Amino acid sequence: QVQLVESGGGLVQAGGSLRLSCAASGRTFDWYTMGWFRQAPGKEREFVAAIRWSGGSTLYADSVKGRFTISRAIAKNTVLLQMNSLKPEDTAVYYCAADTTRRSMGSMSPRRGSYDFWGQGTQVSVSS
Repeated sequence: QVQLVESGGGLVQAGGSLRLSCAASGRTFDWYTMGWFRQAPGKEREFVAAIRWSGGSTLYADSVKGRFTISRAIAKNTVLLQMNSLKPEDTAVYYCAADTTRRSMGSMSPRRGSYDFWGQGTQVSVSS
């Protein structure tokens, strides 16, 4: 079992920045992929970014490339999502998730169904 707790959401003006944190506890292993997803009202949950716990390879959705950065603090079992140049369309509940499948080096999945464990979510609201 893996427990995930997000924090850092809030209200920000367009063009501003926020940093989300995801604290992981329980069984965590080097082969895990950690991901961030988001869900806006009335929309499907969509992939935002992912990082391999070991090696630090990253994957981003096209909509956030160049604006968001995912990283991990191994000693703290924490995954971070730095969000810059925020837009109103980034408004959503952001979820941290863990994919526990062993994958080849550097390989990550952007599919929601690949992730086994989820946090409770944190609200990000961007005003225009």
